[in-house]
Amino acid sequence: MKMVLALLVSGVVVALVVVGLFVFGLRRRLIQRSGGTFDCSLRWNAPEGEMEPEPSGKGWVYGVARYNGDRIEWFRVFSYAPRPRRVLERASIEVLERRTPKGEEELALLSDAVVLACLHSGTRLELAMSEDALTGFLAWLEAAPPGQRVNVA
Repeated sequence: MKMVLALLVSGVVVALVVVGLFVFGLRRRLIQRSGGTFDCSLRWNAPEGEMEPEPSGKGWVYGVARYNGDRIEWFRVFSYAPRPRRVLERASIEVLERRTPKGEEELALLSDAVVLACLHSGTRLELAMSEDALTGFLAWLEAAPPGQRVNVA
C-alpha cells in the first residue's frame, strides 16, 4: 500500500514538473508570436557607475523583450505571468553608456552580452543583450517619430 502511494505521489510530481515546463515554453511562444522579440537581461534601479568600480552580478534578471509600437515590453523568463513585468516607453529612454560586462556580471549574463546603461523616467536601469539585439534596439530608438526627443549615446 505504501509503495503504491509513493509511486502515485512520484508520478504526480513528475507530471506537474512536465506541465510546468510545457507552460514556460508555451508562454514564450505566445510572447514571440507577434515578432520583434529578443533576449534581454534587466537590472532595475542599477547603481551609479562611480559608486561601483567593479559591477556585481546582483540584480540581473533574465528576460525576453518585445517591441510593441513606441514601447518595449519586458517579460521575465521564469514567470507564468501573461503580462510584461516592465514597459519602457521610447520617449522616456535616455541612453547613458554602453559597456562590456565586468567582474561577476560576466557570470550573471549571457556570454555575448553588451550592457546598456539607461535612464527611464528618472530611474536608472541597465539592459544586457547581444550585439545584434543592441543594434536593433538603438535603431528602434533613433526611428522615433518626428518631434520626439531621442538620446542615443
